[in-house]
Amino acid sequence: MSSYPETRLRRLRKSPALRSLVRETRLDLDDFVFPLFVGPTLRNDELPAMSRFSLEELVVEVEELVRLGVKAVLLFGVPDEKDEEATGAYDEDGIVQRAVRELRRRFAELVLLTDVCLCEYTSHGHCGVVRDGEVDNDETLSLLARTAVSHVDAGADAVCPSDMMDGRVRAIREALDDTGHPGTPIVAYSAKYASAFYGPFREAAESAPSFGDRRAYQMDPPNVREALRECELDVDEGADIVMVKPALPYLDVIRAVREAFDLPVAAYSVSGEYAMVKAAAARGWLDERQGALETLTAIKRAGADVIVSYWTKELAQWL
Repeated sequence: MSSYPETRLRRLRKSPALRSLVRETRLDLDDFVFPLFVGPTLRNDELPAMSRFSLEELVVEVEELVRLGVKAVLLFGVPDEKDEEATGAYDEDGIVQRAVRELRRRFAELVLLTDVCLCEYTSHGHCGVVRDGEVDNDETLSLLARTAVSHVDAGADAVCPSDMMDGRVRAIREALDDTGHPGTPIVAYSAKYASAFYGPFREAAESAPSFGDRRAYQMDPPNVREALRECELDVDEGADIVMVKPALPYLDVIRAVREAFDLPVAAYSVSGEYAMVKAAAARGWLDERQGALETLTAIKRAGADVIVSYWTKELAQWL
């Protein structure tokens, strides 16, 4: 390989057109999923993507998203009432089930993904049934499976279990198959870490635990080999897509998962990632658009095929 002065790498950087021509990683709106919260209305002017919509408001919001070219949304529900058994999660007339039916009727081509977890529906805020002060893994599985089936019965295109219970992908796969939904994909939150970056989400979803924390079931942040084991188990149990969450602090994990598995890899750019760029931009410390695009490009470059991002709506306008 020749060196300077014969080799001048700046030659291909001299104009926007040249830089675009040789660009290695590109953002495509088709790869993005926009998270949406449906439940009692909650406005967040500082973080608009963290707002919560009534069912009627949700339809209006999705109309705009579709007009902008957004192809997929991920629904989270907040019920009017919560209980220890999370009955609102698998109620046929629950908030997500009603939202899915309404959106499916109006937007036939929109990809509807639903979050499958119990934390928004339990009075204690944990992701499963609590017995004697601890989350009971195996008792939770049947409720997660019921929730997933109810979402697909309502019209969801894919279900996304985010609870991190052992065995939940198998339980959901078997339940979907047994109820006539063998073609419904499972997007597994396979490597979901116990992260400090979930704060704004927990406010929007009203899902903060009332006691303790989630470190006994979400992953320990220092571990990457364990993430690969989690992904391998989920693939063996029937996952069609594996997800890493959060995204930006775990780019190395995304890369490791990408190299280890051939199936699609998703990454969730979480609320804290979105909020810290928004906050810095509000203080004039950086340009939000440039910072957001650089962040999302890094996630894509690390190996994510699908990116769940609160910037999706703005990205639709930027691209």
